[in-house]
Amino acid sequence: MAKIIFFGTPEFALPILRKINNSKHEILTVYTQSPKKSLRGQKINKSIIHEFSEKNNLNVKTPERLEVEENFLKKINFDLGIVVAYGKLIPKKILNFSKFGFMNIHASLLPKYRGAAPIQRSIINRDKETGISFMKIIEKLDAGPICKKYKIEIKKNENYNSLLDRLSNLAEETVIEIIDKIIENKIKFVDQNHNEATYANKIEKKDGKINWSESAELIQAKINALNPNPGGWFIFNNERYKILDADISSKYGQPGEVLDENFIVGCGNKSIKILKIQRQGKKTQNSKEFLLGSKIKPGTKLLNE
Repeated sequence: MAKIIFFGTPEFALPILRKINNSKHEILTVYTQSPKKSLRGQKINKSIIHEFSEKNNLNVKTPERLEVEENFLKKINFDLGIVVAYGKLIPKKILNFSKFGFMNIHASLLPKYRGAAPIQRSIINRDKETGISFMKIIEKLDAGPICKKYKIEIKKNENYNSLLDRLSNLAEETVIEIIDKIIENKIKFVDQNHNEATYANKIEKKDGKINWSESAELIQAKINALNPNPGGWFIFNNERYKILDADISSKYGQPGEVLDENFIVGCGNKSIKILKIQRQGKKTQNSKEFLLGSKIKPGTKLLNE
């Protein structure tokens, strides 16, 4: 049985934490990002990992800086640190407190897509496959030696939430086997080829802005990758519209022009058929509902404002 410290914050980490919690291994403490105030009102939003930990009587901590936890982590005598999209770097000094080190579960086939947004970047770049990597943490970001990688195919027209769920489930299925082998010294860590490293930079709101002069395939990939946030979006009459689902159409027309009543919009190559859309501050609608009460009609030009 291993004594584990878990570090994680978003939904991707939840199935993995749940799996470890239900195993023979003991979770001594969970670290997650501190609660955030909602944009509207004063509601405090805890991370999904925070909520799970409280419901399952796990000791949970949310320090702004991990350096303040050095004395605690040094004394607690744990075997392994598990890090899954925690959102903060583990200080070098703390990396030395664990008997078997710290292992990161990263949502890409390292050394490809080191960094904050590997799932989104793999979809935007229209990759055919991706996966997860079990990596020992070192001081340099996502650059540590790897003990295991698992591949999956990216489905046609797959969006962020779908791929995130499949990758998280893949990690859930395999994490206990990896922990067991680490504790039993039955697994080998192999250095990454740093010359092949690429980086998946954090997604910014501006990344979602649609350039209608780009190909329909690229625009669709952006819509899928950035669903739900920040979304693939455009500006019309000074309001932002977020496209949540779209198909490729073989119709041709001027980039940004609404070509017909089926909400097909011209692109630099081919066009896209908008299926779901959300006007700024409004609920998501399918295209037929949206067009009934919208000023966007066939012939409208959605310019790159």
